[in-house]
Amino acid sequence: MARLLDASAFEAADAKARAIKADFPILVNAPPEGIPPLVYLDSAASSQKPRAVIDAIVRYYENTNSNVHRSIHRLGEEATAALESSRKAVARFIGASSSEEIVFTRGTTESFNLLASSLSKTLSPGDEILLSIMEHHANIVPWQMAAKEKGLVLKFAPIDDRGDLDLDALAALIGPRTKLVSLTHVSNLLGTVNPISRIASLAHAAGALFAVDAAQSAPHMRVDVSELGADFLAFSGHKLLAPMGIGVLYGRRDLLEALPPYQGGGEMISRVTAEGFSTNELPWKFEAGTPNVEGAVGLETALVYLEALDLDWVADWTASLAVYAAGALSSLPGVRVHGSPRERSGLFPFTLEGVHSHDLAAFLDKRGVAVRAGKHCAHPLADLLGLDSSCRASFYAYSTKDDADALIAAVSDASERAAAHGGML
Repeated sequence: MARLLDASAFEAADAKARAIKADFPILVNAPPEGIPPLVYLDSAASSQKPRAVIDAIVRYYENTNSNVHRSIHRLGEEATAALESSRKAVARFIGASSSEEIVFTRGTTESFNLLASSLSKTLSPGDEILLSIMEHHANIVPWQMAAKEKGLVLKFAPIDDRGDLDLDALAALIGPRTKLVSLTHVSNLLGTVNPISRIASLAHAAGALFAVDAAQSAPHMRVDVSELGADFLAFSGHKLLAPMGIGVLYGRRDLLEALPPYQGGGEMISRVTAEGFSTNELPWKFEAGTPNVEGAVGLETALVYLEALDLDWVADWTASLAVYAAGALSSLPGVRVHGSPRERSGLFPFTLEGVHSHDLAAFLDKRGVAVRAGKHCAHPLADLLGLDSSCRASFYAYSTKDDADALIAAVSDASERAAAHGGML
C-alpha cells in the first residue's frame, strides 16, 4: 500500500523526481520556438523513456541486430542471449519461479487475447468468467469474444459510491461454474487500487483461476505473483519506461503447459509434417513468429532502471502527488475530481462543468500540459459514472510538484474563462 508523504518527505521526494527527470531527454529538451515547455501528465497511457533505455536500443541495433534461436552465427547467438536475459529479468521482477513462465507479447491487450483464446478452448458452455465493471477493454472484449464463441457466461462485479470494488457483491458472484476471475490491479480510469491477494483467495477457495491486469500497477509498485496469488498476470512495457510493442503474460507453468497454443507458425513448433505439428517447449509454445528483441532489450534496461529508483518510493510519490493535485483541483469552481477510493494510485479523472473534456485537454495542451481525454478504454465504468468523457492526469517517477502546479494553474485558468464566457475557452 502506498504511503502518503508528509511535508518534509514530499519535499525530498520532489527533489529526487527533479533529478530523475534529467534522465528523460523528451522532458528536458528545449521545445520548438513558440511551444511551451512540456508538462507530461499522460504516463498511464504511455511513459516516457530514460536515456538508458534509448541507448540500449541503439546499441542493440548497432552491434547485435539479428534473428534469434535458429541462427548459428555470433550475432544470432548474442541476440538470443539478449532476449532470454530479458525474460529472466522479467521473471525476477514479478517473482515468477522460472523464466519459462514468461511469455512475451505485444502488450497487455495481446496477453489477454492470448489467454482468452487459449483458456476458452478448455471450457464448456455455461462456464463463468468473473470480471469487474472497472476493467480496461483489454480485459473485457477478449472474454466477450470467447463467450460468444464458446457459450460462456460473463459476470461483472460492481463498485461502491467511492469507486472501490464491492467485495461482498464480488464474493456472491463466485459460484461452482466460475472458472476464472480476471481483475485489474489498478483502475486506469479512477486509479483505484484493488485488494488483489484477498480476491485471489476468494477465487481459489471456489476452485477458480485468478488473472491480474497489472498494466497500471507494475510501473508503480512491487508486483509479486506469489504474494498476489496470481495464476496469470499481464503488463505492458511501454507504461514502465520500456518501448512500445513489448508486453508480458505470466502464467503458472502447469497451466501454460495445459493450454493450447494461441498462434501457429515459426518458433512455436518443435516439428511440422504434412500431417500435423508438435508444439515447442515453454515459453516458445506461445511465441509464434519473430520476437521483438529490441523491445525485450529495452524492457530489461527499463526494469533495472525502475528497480534502482525503489518501487516503494515510486508508489508513495506518485500517489502523494495525485492526492496533492486532486485536492487542489477539487477546490476550483466547476471542477470535479471523480471517485474517492480508499487507496488511489498516481492518476485521477476530472471534468470542468460545461466544457467537453476534449476542449479542456486542448486548452491545457496550449499551455504545455499533456493529459488524456475520453473514456480511457473503460466504457462500462465511464457509463456507470455518467462520464461521456473526462480528462485524466497521471503521474510517474519523473513527475514533479512543478508539473502538478502547472496543471492546477492551467485548469484554474480554464475554470475562470469558462465561468466568464458561458463554458467557452
